[in-house]
Amino acid sequence: LSDRFFPYTAIQTDAVLSLDEHTSLSTSEVDFAFVVWRSFPERIVGFPTRSHFWDAEQRRWGYTSKWTNELSIVLTAAAFYHRYPAGEGPAGWGARPHPAPPPRSLPRYYHSLFTEYLPAGLRELVDGLAACEDILMNVLVAAVTKLPPIKVTQRKQHKEPVPQQVKGTAGAAGSRRFTQRQDCLNQLADWFGYMPLVSSQLRLDPVLFKDQVSVLRKKYPRLEKP
Repeated sequence: LSDRFFPYTAIQTDAVLSLDEHTSLSTSEVDFAFVVWRSFPERIVGFPTRSHFWDAEQRRWGYTSKWTNELSIVLTAAAFYHRYPAGEGPAGWGARPHPAPPPRSLPRYYHSLFTEYLPAGLRELVDGLAACEDILMNVLVAAVTKLPPIKVTQRKQHKEPVPQQVKGTAGAAGSRRFTQRQDCLNQLADWFGYMPLVSSQLRLDPVLFKDQVSVLRKKYPRLEKP
């Protein structure tokens, strides 16, 4: 699973649009997300979000998919991020993830940081759980930028896929996947020595979104179609 973030030489654009096979987006959604990403190229910009929180009773980090005002993770099932070298772009990119900066010889793109700088044990962890390579990418970007991801408008609520199961076992499979992702989040915090994820309440919508005006005046009309 972690191979999706391999620094393939075929990727020549600054922007990387990450999609899962089950993702369905309109051209308006993609266009608007790209416009937002161009204003915040150091961040992950996308649609489905999740959040983390500290569970004082359990004394561990919790992971939730509930739709609230808080977010700290944008799922790479539908997201833009930059392949630009960390620390060599706009001001504020200088921070690098724990424990030490990568050698100067590395092309320090997010893909290269993920594949060549992160300890192999972390990639083995996410591959073994088969459930949290997107969480690791969010943790990595947050550790580099010290900033949260950005959510943009979407038409439909994203649901994480659950592998096909024997009838009556889908609920158990979904619960198991959720537990794996929560365990992964805590193991990543242990690896980094702190919780890099940053929470936010920001969501960006197009001008006139949901306003009672003619759809002909709106730049992204398909965002509001059922």
